Amino acid sequence: MDDEVQQPEYEVGTGFLCVFGRQLKLFRERAGMDRAKFGSLTGYSASTIAAFEQGRRIPPPRFIDQADEVLGAGQVLCASKEEVARAQYPAFFRDAAKLEAEAVELYVYDTHVVNGLLQTEEYTRALLGMRRPLLDEATIEQRVAARIARQGIFGRWPAPLLSFVMEEPVVQRPLGGEQVWRGQLEQLLLLGQKRNVELQVMPLDRQDNAGVDGAFTLLTPRQGQQVGYMEAQGRSTLVTEREAVQALSARYGIIRAQALTPSESLAFIEKLLGER
Repeated sequence: MDDEVQQPEYEVGTGFLCVFGRQLKLFRERAGMDRAKFGSLTGYSASTIAAFEQGRRIPPPRFIDQADEVLGAGQVLCASKEEVARAQYPAFFRDAAKLEAEAVELYVYDTHVVNGLLQTEEYTRALLGMRRPLLDEATIEQRVAARIARQGIFGRWPAPLLSFVMEEPVVQRPLGGEQVWRGQLEQLLLLGQKRNVELQVMPLDRQDNAGVDGAFTLLTPRQGQQVGYMEAQGRSTLVTEREAVQALSARYGIIRAQALTPSESLAFIEKLLGER
């Protein structure tokens, strides 16, 4: 059976971050340090330390390593690094984020917006600013940083195989305005030239399209079987049942065959830039 993940989105100041923050505060107080002293030893202001302790800001891995050493926490704080890192994502995406970070193959089909792995910072910020109900500025900035950090996948070695197919409206729609849109298309052209990346556009004039059921992603971890992932309206589904995954994989193969080739797709995007 498919694993359905239907959790409320992560909000700053709740859940695991608050638990970690309380641990951090207890270790700091046990060490007899105020926030200003502790901050000076780790390179952060007292107000930032307060934000970490109150679960209002996500501490980076380097800070957690420093804090564990400075406070003599005996690896207790370091043991929470992975869970703290997961907290930077909305709850519905956390399992997929872990799989994505370990993937050796990633196949993505998108229908509405440019995939997060391909987004520019400006495009991401524009999309998050359009969310309803509105997100506060701190949450927007935290999610922008988290989404951009995911793009470290392009620098990994051995390089994963990455394939993206997007419907033509994805590249036509000027979300965020003309300047943001042009910057996003230019980013697609740059990423599409990487040897391990294939970008394809599905033209609107196709009379046969195997992707009519909507967007999805296929991820293959280094150890384990390929899985499927789908999300919509703040809810996600992780597909692990073998026959269902095989059906998604077969569908993706047909979608790729129906779309423009990678070289044709880059030429299509270049033409869009030249026309506007």
